Amino acid sequence: MPKVTPNPPQDPSVSPYEGHDSRKLHQAAERALDFHLQGAPATAPKPNPGDLFTVNPSDNETLLAYASETLASLNVLASDLAFELEGSRRHVALAIQQLAVLSGLLVNRALDNVDPFE
Repeated sequence: MPKVTPNPPQDPSVSPYEGHDSRKLHQAAERALDFHLQGAPATAPKPNPGDLFTVNPSDNETLLAYASETLASLNVLASDLAFELEGSRRHVALAIQQLAVLSGLLVNRALDNVDPFE
């Protein structure tokens, strides 16, 4: 008995990216390959000698991904600390943990909205 599938296979002659601008896909692929094979672009600004950290402002997806990971780490640290404390100090640690969770949700939603085809 043949199995009825809800989503039949697509026609191989039809591109899965139909409706997307192929130039944008090609440019995104080129940027990804250039970044991973050649490193960061040479146009990155030189850091000041007194700067300990620098942030590349041109790559929103990477910035959001790192912010998400940092907030997840803050969540774990605050949770662990809260279980070691009692009274009002515990409430403060739990408030910090809750703010980290809420901020993480906002960053993850923004990360979901990043369009890789732009």
